[in-house]
Amino acid sequence: MYQVDSAAADVCEGSNDFVCDWIYDWTGSESVAEAASWIVERPFKVLLILVIAYLLNRVVRRAIARAEDRMLRDRERRLTERQAEEVEDGRFEELEPKARRKALELAQATEQAKQRAKTLGSIMRSTTTAVIYTVAILMAMAEFDLDLGPLVASAGIAGIALGFGAQSIVKDFLSGFFMLVEDQYAVGDIIDVGEASGVVESISLRTTQIRDVNGTLWYVPNGEIARVANKSQQWARAVLDIEVAYDTDIDHAKRVIKSVADGVWRMHLAKATIIEEPEIWGVEMFGESAIAIRLVVKTEPGEQFATAREIRGRLVKAFDAEGIEIPFPQRVIWTRSDSS
Repeated sequence: MYQVDSAAADVCEGSNDFVCDWIYDWTGSESVAEAASWIVERPFKVLLILVIAYLLNRVVRRAIARAEDRMLRDRERRLTERQAEEVEDGRFEELEPKARRKALELAQATEQAKQRAKTLGSIMRSTTTAVIYTVAILMAMAEFDLDLGPLVASAGIAGIALGFGAQSIVKDFLSGFFMLVEDQYAVGDIIDVGEASGVVESISLRTTQIRDVNGTLWYVPNGEIARVANKSQQWARAVLDIEVAYDTDIDHAKRVIKSVADGVWRMHLAKATIIEEPEIWGVEMFGESAIAIRLVVKTEPGEQFATAREIRGRLVKAFDAEGIEIPFPQRVIWTRSDSS
């Protein structure tokens, strides 16, 4: 094993520079040994550091590209399975306008998924490249005996100050990043994030834009979204508690309600599509003036509200035709007269 004598160690400031030690042992000249270290060994180490950084960056970028492709394939697979279910159920063949609209929505969702995957991939590639090459440059500077302490300390202080001053913005960006990675919602989905609920119109790393039922556009910082209720993924459910008077024949009312819901189910309306047979769950509640019978219907995503309105409108006519009373508040008043 090569041994470094004390004189060479003093000249080369330790035993880290093999070339310096070897040249000093060979020539006995301090200046030649130091010059060889600066001309040969240190540039070689810097070059080695940069080559390793380049290879590491290539490996990381390739891994990010594979993750991007995998995320896109998973999204396309889910959309394809959803379209296959539509075709298998026969809804595409029965309703050509509905089929065209669904095909367009699926194509738009696929394109949005591609754009989202590309955006995330670009951000991750840029971030990892900056981190890897920054570390490599600092290591290269250290090879030339540059004092990095003040630089690192200044960067640390600046980072702390920036973190305290812009922590809400950083929180928004991190939350937005993970929302996009996890595909929690997409443009066109109906979501509820607490104070705001409605249709998602735009998603960025910092904010989500939501249009509510009144037409108001909400700008919600992603860092303030504690939980998300997505009402547009895979399927939805309309839950209707239909009230009838206390003297109503409950079994007869159930049959009428089921008949109306089945009629809507078989019609396959373009904006109110029921995808499974409606279910009567039974008596849900005894109110002050009515008995509530619960009806549940499974619908296309986002169509539960239109479906519920369609069923309610048809129930008004069906109840009137069948003589079923739609209840209203009633009071029984007892009067008493004092006999003198």
